[in-house]
Amino acid sequence: MGRYVIRRLLQFIPTVLGTMFLLHYMTSLAIQFSGNPVRALFGDRTPSPALLAAVTERLGYADPCLDQKGNPCFGLFVDRVQNIFFHFDFGINMRQQEVTEMVADRLPFTLKLLVIAIIFEAVVGIAAGVWAGLRGGSFADNLVKISTVFVISVPIFVLGVLVREFVGVKFGNILRDQEWIPDVVASGFFSPGFKPDYPTASLLIPGMVLGAVALATTARLTRTSIMENIRADFVRTARAKGLANKRVIGVHTLRNSLIPVITYLGVDIGSAMAGAVVTETIFNVPGIGRMVTEAARTGEAAVVIGVVTMLVLVILIVNLLVDLLYAVLDPRIRYE
Repeated sequence: MGRYVIRRLLQFIPTVLGTMFLLHYMTSLAIQFSGNPVRALFGDRTPSPALLAAVTERLGYADPCLDQKGNPCFGLFVDRVQNIFFHFDFGINMRQQEVTEMVADRLPFTLKLLVIAIIFEAVVGIAAGVWAGLRGGSFADNLVKISTVFVISVPIFVLGVLVREFVGVKFGNILRDQEWIPDVVASGFFSPGFKPDYPTASLLIPGMVLGAVALATTARLTRTSIMENIRADFVRTARAKGLANKRVIGVHTLRNSLIPVITYLGVDIGSAMAGAVVTETIFNVPGIGRMVTEAARTGEAAVVIGVVTMLVLVILIVNLLVDLLYAVLDPRIRYE
């Protein structure tokens, strides 16, 4: 187990460096072809050459390679890698705010959103999959199959806008006109966007929207795995031994059926982070996803590279933990 973990940790190095270089090269190309992004800070004013040069140097855009179209800027990339991994310096944005401070301020909102989404998709998705898998061909099975196909076919940005308009705005306005309904429900849970007065309640619907597509896939994976394992020899043996049906389903069948589901949920954390960019923008959530969107729009390379590097590390660590969890679910799996 120890060698396997060390080997996986060593594999993190080329993955992180490769991701960082791709982001570095794309942001460098954007600056090389669109010009110095520092000029946008002055708006219609024309700064003096000395002031422009000083601000450009302070923000890290003074490297001569950024004036040469197509130059990969290897020296600048090495400096960024050294600053991030040896000095834990992820750079600053155009307003000279530290990227680490910006992430620290916005991370709680994104974490809440992800936790809500993962709990929603795991609990409801697995429950729906078990319900359908144990009743193959029934009304329940067909209902789960049809509803999940419908949810999967709707893009998250379309689903988010529809939910915001019909649930948060129209239905929410009806509830907000009723005096007997608590504000935490009418103005918090059914809010069309994030409300600082209700930091958790107003994130519930955005979190459900974020986890909706993954919930449908989780339900279908669980259903298929349950229907496959319910006919396996070890399940028939457990029934022949006289074990209670709850134990046969809950321990023997479900435990083995969760392996592909756990795999998907682990991978989906990365997809959820990507979906958070859209969801946070639709529901006006001040999280990391919205920050990356704003940084990409204004050409702040340090923010994009720094935040995405952090997210890549999180995804790699989560995938490692998911792989280690296989051995807990299935004792036959051993890592040497």
